[in-house]
Amino acid sequence: MARKVQFVETVLRDANQSLIATRLPFDKFEPMLETIDKAGFYAAECWGGATFDVCLRYLHEDPWERLRKIRAKMPNTKLQMLLRGQNVLGYSHYPDDFVKLFVQKAVENGIDVIRIFDALNDVSNLKVAMEATTKAGAIASGTISYTTSPVHTHAKYVEMVKELKEMGASTICIKDMAGIMGPQEAYDMVSAIKDAVDMPIDLHTHSTTGLAFMTYLKAVEAGVDIIDTAISPFSGGTSQPATETLAYALRQLGYEVDLNDEMTTKMATFFKGIRDEFVADGTLMPKAMATDTQCLTYQVPGGMLSNLMSQLKQMNAMDRFDEALAETPKVRADMGYPPLVTPTSQMVGVQAVRNVLDGQRYKTVSKEIKAYCRGEYGKTPAPINADIQKMILGDEQPLTTRYADSLAPIVEPTREQLKGIAKSDEDVLSYIAFPSLAEKYFEERKAKEENEVTYTIVEC
Repeated sequence: MARKVQFVETVLRDANQSLIATRLPFDKFEPMLETIDKAGFYAAECWGGATFDVCLRYLHEDPWERLRKIRAKMPNTKLQMLLRGQNVLGYSHYPDDFVKLFVQKAVENGIDVIRIFDALNDVSNLKVAMEATTKAGAIASGTISYTTSPVHTHAKYVEMVKELKEMGASTICIKDMAGIMGPQEAYDMVSAIKDAVDMPIDLHTHSTTGLAFMTYLKAVEAGVDIIDTAISPFSGGTSQPATETLAYALRQLGYEVDLNDEMTTKMATFFKGIRDEFVADGTLMPKAMATDTQCLTYQVPGGMLSNLMSQLKQMNAMDRFDEALAETPKVRADMGYPPLVTPTSQMVGVQAVRNVLDGQRYKTVSKEIKAYCRGEYGKTPAPINADIQKMILGDEQPLTTRYADSLAPIVEPTREQLKGIAKSDEDVLSYIAFPSLAEKYFEERKAKEENEVTYTIVEC
């Protein structure tokens, strides 16, 4: 009997995050949700990552309402989100009470699978979210942030997988955010994990370097159970490889694929039109669609690459793009070889840009880099460059304990603070995650509701 390979469709989250900086509003993709629901995906990744921030900051949407609407239109497909461990959806660590309530509410509002990762692969930053996910009845997908460096080995990754299993992970995800995993590495790593634990494995990669199709095929050969793909118009470049292409190839190789080709064809036709709109307005830049083998050196993930371009474009400094890319691995080495995934990707990328534009390395550093050097983000894979750490911290001593243990509970005080403003715990969570953005959204919502009331009275 042919072995089944399942698919996670990423167009509603990572594909559009990687190509168009998550600027896909709900009303653009709403007409296609019922079709996606009939396509036969293992899950649809539709929430988490940068979606929460962008919904509030740019799209003027309530991210919780967006999730509920997706759930209503897609009752038959598991909805998946990406959660940054103790960072949840932000860029710094939060108290445990916030992490627990956020996970609970995410599940109540429609999430079935929570992919939980830590930017440093520090499992102490995953424990609370993992436990909260299993308690809420969702699937906890324990995640490895894949990278290569002198200190990252298959043996270390297998050790981490065993710890994730003990924490309650139902599945394991290998998250190759920069698309740097080659076919042999995929085969060897999946084989090593399969030998160590009997659990479904999901491989996530990006097409940035051009390796993704080959990598997926060798991973499947080694026994991977689930792969992440994007419907063809939103595939390639810094996104995932194409859903339909891999379905075709795997069937030809004798694997069972449950996808409904009629539905994926409808999806492709629909999203071609959406893609063309973002090309026309300049949001989808040609660089994001290109293959860049230099990323094998720079290890820059898709979302980071599009944000790096956006940042330089805003500063009229796109001519310094190659310099900023070249500086990125140098900053990464200084910081102890963190995997480049949110938030460390943004922190390292911003610092690389600053080093280049300032003309002097670490002349200015962000508060996030200072916090990182203090140990607030967790244990780094290798020690931070001692001279750089001293330059940034001065005489301040870095932490030796889990940073979240030092944080006071935040949910109850915020509930009190937002009495009369917040309508739900979801509002409270939005405010804790992004205070100024949530406050602005609450004001816009109130003004809109008041206008609707006025309009109704006049109509009567």
